[in-house]
Amino acid sequence: MDIEGYAKRGLRANEPEMELEDKLTSRILEVKRTSPEHARKLAQATIVEAKATLVLKGDVLEPTISGVSMGEFGVGSRGMGDFYTHEKIAEVIGKTDAVVDTTHLDDSGVVSTGDSNEYIILTVDGMHSRLSDYSFLAGFHVARAALRDVYVMGARPVAMLSDIHVADDGDVAKIFDHIAGITTVAELSRIPLITGSTLRIGGDMVIGERMTGAVGAVGASSDLTSRIQTQVGDVILMTEGAGGGTISTTALYYGMHDVVDETINIKFLEACDKLLESGLTEHIHAMTDVTNGGIRGDAKEISRTAGVKLVFEEAEMRKLVNPRVLEMLESLEIDYLGVSLDALLIIAPGEVAEDIMKAIRTADVDISIIGRVEEGTGSLINIDGELRDFTPRFRESAYTPIKKMIGEEEPRDFEEMKLAIDKASLEAIEKKKRVMEQIKNR
Repeated sequence: MDIEGYAKRGLRANEPEMELEDKLTSRILEVKRTSPEHARKLAQATIVEAKATLVLKGDVLEPTISGVSMGEFGVGSRGMGDFYTHEKIAEVIGKTDAVVDTTHLDDSGVVSTGDSNEYIILTVDGMHSRLSDYSFLAGFHVARAALRDVYVMGARPVAMLSDIHVADDGDVAKIFDHIAGITTVAELSRIPLITGSTLRIGGDMVIGERMTGAVGAVGASSDLTSRIQTQVGDVILMTEGAGGGTISTTALYYGMHDVVDETINIKFLEACDKLLESGLTEHIHAMTDVTNGGIRGDAKEISRTAGVKLVFEEAEMRKLVNPRVLEMLESLEIDYLGVSLDALLIIAPGEVAEDIMKAIRTADVDISIIGRVEEGTGSLINIDGELRDFTPRFRESAYTPIKKMIGEEEPRDFEEMKLAIDKASLEAIEKKKRVMEQIKNR
């Protein structure tokens, strides 16, 4: 619970200060193991700080406001709103001198070392927000996700870093459990965790036990497999997938806990190692992991980045989903094409497809051709002989009871919200320019 935010909302609503103090004291006592006297003092101090920072002036201190909340716009929900926001993030960052930056919507960023054909690959992944109470599982899956994002750029990761934030009332052992999950992946893959940061969420101002964090990874390569290299005539291959954080979350919150075990593997990493050892990555045009909004989301991003149309064969994709995971998803009426399967998607010329599949199968990982790249834009899927639209929904497939309640449909005022987001991103860009000028002119 964000007690600073609670106090500021009350002050903005002109609540009498004593009433706000009483309510905040009560909220604190619901969460913290403390005395009423200490809770009241904490409430009073919070209100003092909130009043001091309620109204701020100046470019650096005054926030940019869109009037659209993260939840309303679907940010983080791996659908249309989330993708739109990431396009705007790229605009705020602006074009860089990097070989691959945020404008490419790729899994990782890439810079040149200055030497011919030598690249550094960098990525960061946030842990799944619903795995806060399962810190080992959260660490395992976020570490695996970060490594995947380096591998799919055609590089082998060389090191990882972590960032862990636990709220004020969280047990310190959450940190150790989380690190144990990360280093399980690190030791199995021989890619060490070498540095990181550990903090409380919001310091004294966020109470409760919530945990969040991220894992970053760095790699090096002389070949790149970024999405923009996708070409008309390529074939699309996919490896088997059993999911990671998303599938674990589904299993946990629907009481199908045994399915979590299906996600505990490093098959993706082993498949990529075999691919790198084979030397075939120089013939591969693009690779990605099936995560952001499932294959639907990946298809949209690849199509937009490379300016091509992707056509998929549903029957071939279905065969590659872990049977227990697929059974769970279908029993819950969750579209498996719209959730993260943690499979490896490869786009390459047809003449090297057999060699790629042979190399990956040596890691005891199944793989098949699931589609092709054509001229045009967008994506289609062949289901029982009928080509259907394959664009992502407003949010990824609803995979928990709460997500099903919220739904996947586009809000009626989505276009209006996009205009507000556009305005806010432009304001942020202008603020950046003004502050840069101030610094230069000092």
